Amino acid sequence: MTNEHIPALRPGTSTAPAYDPASLDLYAPATAAVELASERGPVVWVPDAYGRMVPIPKRLAPPPMLRPEPRDLTPLPLVDPIAQRFLGAGLGGGALAVGVGYGIGEVISAAAGFTSGAAMWIALAVLAWRMPVRAVADGRRGSTVNIRKAVVKRNHFYG
Repeated sequence: MTNEHIPALRPGTSTAPAYDPASLDLYAPATAAVELASERGPVVWVPDAYGRMVPIPKRLAPPPMLRPEPRDLTPLPLVDPIAQRFLGAGLGGGALAVGVGYGIGEVISAAAGFTSGAAMWIALAVLAWRMPVRAVADGRRGSTVNIRKAVVKRNHFYG
């Protein structure tokens, strides 16, 4: 096993040279050979990890980033529509129950009041219906009363 990947020491130093990420010596061609554009293929420039633009072959370039879909910015309702339906059904059902309960209460109170108030009015109507027609037509009392006064005097002598 050889240590070819370790850089050589500079004369007069005892440690290996520090790695300099800003230098472009790693990308410099080793020879000054002429390279024709038709031999090389298309090249694209991409930023490296340090922000510099570096040429790489197009076939090795990362795929272009797709544009994200535009977001829907329409305002949403304050309360969920399904929750609104449940709330409406609950309020409507409660109002229906209150109305039915109130109606049943009114019917029961009317039935209870019928025995006292309405029965009295029915009795008066029946009495008025049975009143003789003659009394209503004359404007007088309906019945004829003959008063016979008899005075009987007796003298008693207790003496």
